Amino acid sequence: MKAHDAMYIGGEWRPAASTETIPVTDPATEQVVAHVPAGTAEDVDAAVRAARAAFPGWAATPPAERATRLAALRDALTARAEEIAATVATELGAPPQLAAAVHTGLPIAVAGSYAELAATHPFEEKVGNSTVYSEPVGVVAAITPWNYPLHQIVAKVAPALAAGCAIVLKPAEDTPLTAQLFAEAVHEAGIPAGVFNLVTGLGAVAGQALAEHPGVDLVSFTGSTAVGRKIGALAGGAVKRVALELGGKSANVILPSADLGKAVAVGVANVMSNSGQTCSAWTRMLVHTEQYEEAVALAAAAVAKYVPGERVGPLVNAKQRDRVRGYIEKGLAEGARLVAGGTEAPHDTGYYVTPTVFADVTPEMTIAQEEIFGPVLSIIRYEDEADALAIANGTVYGLAGAVWGEQAEAVAFARRMETGQVDINGGRFNPLAPFGGWKQSGVGRELGAHGLAEYLQTKSLQF
Repeated sequence: MKAHDAMYIGGEWRPAASTETIPVTDPATEQVVAHVPAGTAEDVDAAVRAARAAFPGWAATPPAERATRLAALRDALTARAEEIAATVATELGAPPQLAAAVHTGLPIAVAGSYAELAATHPFEEKVGNSTVYSEPVGVVAAITPWNYPLHQIVAKVAPALAAGCAIVLKPAEDTPLTAQLFAEAVHEAGIPAGVFNLVTGLGAVAGQALAEHPGVDLVSFTGSTAVGRKIGALAGGAVKRVALELGGKSANVILPSADLGKAVAVGVANVMSNSGQTCSAWTRMLVHTEQYEEAVALAAAAVAKYVPGERVGPLVNAKQRDRVRGYIEKGLAEGARLVAGGTEAPHDTGYYVTPTVFADVTPEMTIAQEEIFGPVLSIIRYEDEADALAIANGTVYGLAGAVWGEQAEAVAFARRMETGQVDINGGRFNPLAPFGGWKQSGVGRELGAHGLAEYLQTKSLQF
């Protein structure tokens, strides 16, 4: 795989401060395919200084011109679509079709949406005898995860650029090659030097240095709740803003009035997509007691279609594979009924986990409370609507969810769920709708106008 042996800082590829590197592994073959620099605090400092120097000029650039640069970025990503999809398929292990449609097509569409928003957003408004201005927050530290490498980059960098901010990106160490392709597209799009900077490295080194750097005004992080707490503490000590998109344990509530076959099939597909490595996955399926065994049988039949190496890729690394298998073992130990899958490796090579379905899961079990981040579904029985609501809201998370049933009934139930986004009867993902969590699933929103607002601050002038 193509890899840069340098950092993208100040509009050019610069040698890293250290000769240390990070191996990039293909999780399907377990073979190292490239190496990238292991960034240090020195690299982070250089990138933040470049961003600070570039910020005033970019902040003063008219929104229409920022929109033009974002449209050029969208076009540069589109021109690299095949290369991006192939890179994601290699460093993440995503099946080719998923890599092309979701990992590549979605972020390109999101980049385009911010080109339009930059041109149309009202950056000033009249309120009585005041004029209220929306101004860029400053230098943004964007720390992104490996599970949707390009989408998570675009979901942070595109609105920050639209707002007039300068950015330093620290991508996940497992998927840095996609980030390097993004930096190439930024350069080609003519975004001024220093406005966007890329530092590859380990989270505990480069990520921490970036989060606590005094030259950073806002930290935008997507990842685990545990790391999000640490970043929140680091940022809080300096009273800097944070946007945190963290873990999830989303409920898929199937009401008795639902089309049970469709609800189960779509629910299984949702959990198995991206090998279960999706924070918003509906990993808890809640079914009324009278329909429970039928739903279990439907789920077992549906999951059989998700063959590892074909429709389901590997987990990103050996640590993640072992973590997911550990949760399967815990589910068995706590008394859940295994109806599909298990801990047995489906292939001799690759970090694969067999798609797994548990029945007779109770709300207090570990697999019903903690984020597994793998292709594991827990089916939970409920007695009535009040019971279903208590179970759905009975975790520390609140990122996403789904409700199936008669439309008005489903909407009424969804309005009482403590979560940031709910799909009704299979509603399509909307890249313009706000995405983000309640409770320990995060702070702030991404995508659309609400995502743009995260990178703006307000100033009022009274006349």
